[in-house]
Amino acid sequence: MTQSILEEIRWNEAGLVPAIAQAHDTGKVLMVAWMNREALQTTLDEGRAVYFSRSRQKLWRKGEESGHVQHLKEIRIDCDSDVVLMQVEQVGGIACHTGRQHCFYKRYENDQWLEVDPIIKNPTAIYGN
Repeated sequence: MTQSILEEIRWNEAGLVPAIAQAHDTGKVLMVAWMNREALQTTLDEGRAVYFSRSRQKLWRKGEESGHVQHLKEIRIDCDSDVVLMQVEQVGGIACHTGRQHCFYKRYENDQWLEVDPIIKNPTAIYGN
Protein backbone atom coordinates (compact mmCIF):
# COMPACT_ATOMS: atom_id res chain seq x y z
CA MET A 1 0.00 0.00 0.00
CA THR A 2 1.37 3.37 -0.85
CA GLN A 3 1.54 6.15 1.70
CA SER A 4 -1.11 8.10 -0.26
CA ILE A 5 -3.66 5.33 0.33
CA LEU A 6 -3.01 5.51 4.07
CA GLU A 7 -3.47 9.28 3.92
CA GLU A 8 -7.02 8.84 2.62
CA ILE A 9 -8.04 7.37 5.98
CA ARG A 10 -9.31 9.88 8.56
CA TRP A 11 -7.39 8.65 11.61
CA ASN A 12 -8.60 9.84 15.01
CA GLU A 13 -6.44 11.94 17.35
CA ALA A 14 -4.75 8.77 18.62
CA GLY A 15 -3.89 7.67 15.06
CA LEU A 16 -6.55 4.94 15.04
CA VAL A 17 -9.57 4.00 12.97
CA PRO A 18 -12.40 1.62 13.95
CA ALA A 19 -12.38 -1.62 11.99
CA ILE A 20 -15.45 -3.82 11.57
CA ALA A 21 -14.96 -7.50 10.78
CA GLN A 22 -17.90 -9.00 8.89
CA ALA A 23 -18.31 -12.62 7.77
CA HIS A 24 -17.94 -12.61 3.98
CA ASP A 25 -20.42 -15.45 3.51
CA THR A 26 -23.26 -14.38 5.83
CA GLY A 27 -22.77 -10.63 6.30
CA LYS A 28 -22.90 -11.09 10.08
CA VAL A 29 -20.89 -8.47 12.00
CA LEU A 30 -18.34 -10.45 13.98
CA MET A 31 -16.47 -7.80 15.92
CA VAL A 32 -15.18 -4.25 16.05
CA ALA A 33 -11.58 -3.38 16.90
CA TRP A 34 -9.05 -0.64 16.15
CA MET A 35 -6.31 -0.28 13.55
CA ASN A 36 -3.39 2.06 13.29
CA ARG A 37 -1.45 2.62 10.07
CA GLU A 38 0.86 -0.31 10.69
CA ALA A 39 -2.07 -2.67 11.42
CA LEU A 40 -3.85 -1.69 8.22
CA GLN A 41 -0.67 -2.02 6.16
CA THR A 42 0.10 -5.41 7.72
CA THR A 43 -3.48 -6.62 7.15
CA LEU A 44 -3.16 -5.85 3.47
CA ASP A 45 0.35 -7.31 3.23
CA GLU A 46 -0.51 -10.55 5.05
CA GLY A 47 -4.12 -11.00 3.89
CA ARG A 48 -5.32 -11.54 7.46
CA ALA A 49 -6.82 -9.23 10.07
CA VAL A 50 -4.28 -7.42 12.20
CA TYR A 51 -5.50 -4.93 14.78
CA PHE A 52 -3.96 -2.51 17.24
CA SER A 53 -4.51 -3.43 20.89
CA ARG A 54 -5.14 -0.25 22.85
CA SER A 55 -4.62 -2.02 26.17
CA ARG A 56 -1.31 -3.62 25.17
CA GLN A 57 -0.24 -0.79 22.83
CA LYS A 58 0.92 -3.19 20.13
CA LEU A 59 -0.24 -5.01 17.01
CA TRP A 60 -2.55 -7.96 17.55
CA ARG A 61 -2.90 -10.60 14.86
CA LYS A 62 -6.42 -11.99 15.23
CA GLY A 63 -6.09 -15.65 16.14
CA GLU A 64 -2.46 -15.51 17.26
CA GLU A 65 -3.40 -17.24 20.54
CA SER A 66 -6.73 -18.90 19.72
CA GLY A 67 -6.09 -20.01 16.15
CA HIS A 68 -9.28 -18.19 15.10
CA VAL A 69 -7.65 -16.23 12.29
CA GLN A 70 -9.59 -13.87 10.05
CA HIS A 71 -8.56 -14.23 6.39
CA LEU A 72 -9.19 -11.02 4.47
CA LYS A 73 -11.56 -11.32 1.50
CA GLU A 74 -12.32 -7.63 0.86
CA ILE A 75 -11.69 -4.31 2.53
CA ARG A 76 -13.60 -1.04 2.22
CA ILE A 77 -13.81 2.35 3.87
CA ASP A 78 -16.98 4.31 4.53
CA CYS A 79 -18.08 7.56 2.88
CA ASP A 80 -16.26 9.68 5.48
CA SER A 81 -13.12 7.53 5.27
CA ASP A 82 -13.15 7.08 9.05
CA VAL A 83 -14.26 3.43 9.39
CA VAL A 84 -12.75 0.31 7.84
CA LEU A 85 -15.01 -2.62 6.91
CA MET A 86 -13.36 -5.97 6.32
CA GLN A 87 -15.09 -8.96 4.80
CA VAL A 88 -13.32 -11.95 6.37
CA GLU A 89 -13.34 -15.72 6.51
CA GLN A 90 -13.47 -16.53 10.21
CA VAL A 91 -11.44 -19.67 10.91
CA GLY A 92 -13.09 -21.99 13.41
CA GLY A 93 -16.33 -20.01 13.41
CA ILE A 94 -15.37 -18.15 16.60
CA ALA A 95 -14.55 -14.44 16.57
CA CYS A 96 -15.17 -13.50 20.22
CA HIS A 97 -12.80 -14.15 23.11
CA THR A 98 -15.88 -15.42 25.01
CA GLY A 99 -15.98 -18.44 22.67
CA ARG A 100 -18.95 -17.18 20.67
CA GLN A 101 -19.41 -16.78 16.93
CA HIS A 102 -19.38 -12.98 17.25
CA CYS A 103 -19.00 -10.29 19.91
CA PHE A 104 -22.58 -8.99 19.67
CA TYR A 105 -24.26 -11.68 21.75
CA LYS A 106 -26.09 -9.38 24.21
CA ARG A 107 -29.54 -8.11 23.22
CA TYR A 108 -31.52 -5.43 25.04
CA GLU A 109 -34.88 -6.77 26.13
CA ASN A 110 -37.25 -5.80 28.96
CA ASP A 111 -34.83 -3.28 30.49
CA GLN A 112 -31.89 -5.65 30.59
CA TRP A 113 -29.09 -7.08 28.47
CA LEU A 114 -29.64 -10.77 27.78
CA GLU A 115 -26.96 -13.16 26.50
CA VAL A 116 -28.79 -14.65 23.52
CA ASP A 117 -26.09 -16.47 21.57
CA PRO A 118 -24.42 -19.67 22.78
CA ILE A 119 -20.80 -20.27 23.65
CA ILE A 120 -19.37 -22.50 20.94
CA LYS A 121 -16.19 -23.34 22.84
CA ASN A 122 -15.28 -22.62 26.44
CA PRO A 123 -12.71 -19.77 26.55
CA THR A 124 -10.59 -21.79 29.00
CA ALA A 125 -10.28 -24.51 26.35
CA ILE A 126 -9.15 -21.85 23.87
CA TYR A 127 -6.82 -19.71 25.96
CA GLY A 128 -6.14 -21.73 29.12
CA ASN A 129 -6.52 -20.03 32.48
